[in-house]
Amino acid sequence: MNVSFYIAKRYFFSKSSNTAINIITWIASVGVIAGALSLFVVLSAFAGLKEFSLSFTNKFDPDLKVMPASGKFFTVDSLQKSKIEANKDIKMYSEVIEERVLLSFKSKNTPAYIKGVDSTYSGISDIENAVFLGQWLEDNAYQVVLGNDLSRKLSAGVRDYSGLLSLYVPKPGKGQILNVKEAFRTANATVVGIYSINEELDNKFAFTDIGFARDLLQLHTNEVSALEVNLSPSADLNSVRKELEAVFGQNIVVKDRIQLNDSLYKMLNTENLAVYLIFTLVIIIALFNVIGSIIMAVLEKRQNSKTLLNLGLTKTEVQRIFFFQGGLMSVAGGIVGLVLGILLIFSQLYFEWIMITPSLAYPVKLEFINIGIVFLTISGLGFLASYISSKSVKRSFR
Repeated sequence: MNVSFYIAKRYFFSKSSNTAINIITWIASVGVIAGALSLFVVLSAFAGLKEFSLSFTNKFDPDLKVMPASGKFFTVDSLQKSKIEANKDIKMYSEVIEERVLLSFKSKNTPAYIKGVDSTYSGISDIENAVFLGQWLEDNAYQVVLGNDLSRKLSAGVRDYSGLLSLYVPKPGKGQILNVKEAFRTANATVVGIYSINEELDNKFAFTDIGFARDLLQLHTNEVSALEVNLSPSADLNSVRKELEAVFGQNIVVKDRIQLNDSLYKMLNTENLAVYLIFTLVIIIALFNVIGSIIMAVLEKRQNSKTLLNLGLTKTEVQRIFFFQGGLMSVAGGIVGLVLGILLIFSQLYFEWIMITPSLAYPVKLEFINIGIVFLTISGLGFLASYISSKSVKRSFR
């Protein structure tokens, strides 16, 4: 094994007397380097885009969200609140009321979700910093903060006193509706702010004070749609989840941030896998050059191989020489490609060569897991290609 590896190193670092073989070897090496570089850059760019996409939902979503197992609302009594407040792993929690409503401003209407929040909500979510026009809600006030898309659909500005924003919610019940006005509860509020997070959220939620939401929906003071919980940095998420389930029993479900955005995470992970497989196919095509290079080396070194056999090496040991030579080419090419890729990613992070907008650089992220994935992919496929090409050694002796 050591003899085979030693000779393989000599073959790898020495030039061939045949210029064509040297050219083929260089082409194979450049192909491996380019494959490793492109795969690493694409994975790093996708990791940056993934982090950029999730940063918008992370501004809005809590660490854990307690929701009713069935129905729209559940009750939270004083004993349950005291247990939550006594939990040292829970940094803060907020009561939330959510319900689908119809928004109406002057002659324009659009469906949306009202989200009634208490005074602690701004500590749970970064939504207050997302308000780019106007201000956040005041306590116990008939005010609304609209998403950017909702405000455009309604043509509603901040503190437009020429008309109040009307909110309509269907009354629960059965039977035939004889009077449309009696089928809805309604309330009026002033638009005091407009926020922008992403297209989906901007088009979905209208924030109000939780007292206003309870009055509109005629709920009791201990009824909520959800509890949004933020944890301390050292907290164990699964442990806190179990404790919350123990406090509320079987009436609730507790979801973390990934579960709240399940479809988004699945889409991003699927796209990441698709990108990896596509560029892995490109690397496989590039490694055909390695196979060709090793086969050419086998043919050129046929006389040397016969000499090694006469000196006592077995055919398997001679085969290992070319196997190791191809493996060294793949590993060396992968390392060089990774180094170039890391330098390229660092340059984008610090110098921002590529811009999406004049103020936003193309997002990239350097992750050690991507370095490992690229190195293992290049090495694994490279050694496989070397094994296939080294098989030609035995045929060359016939």
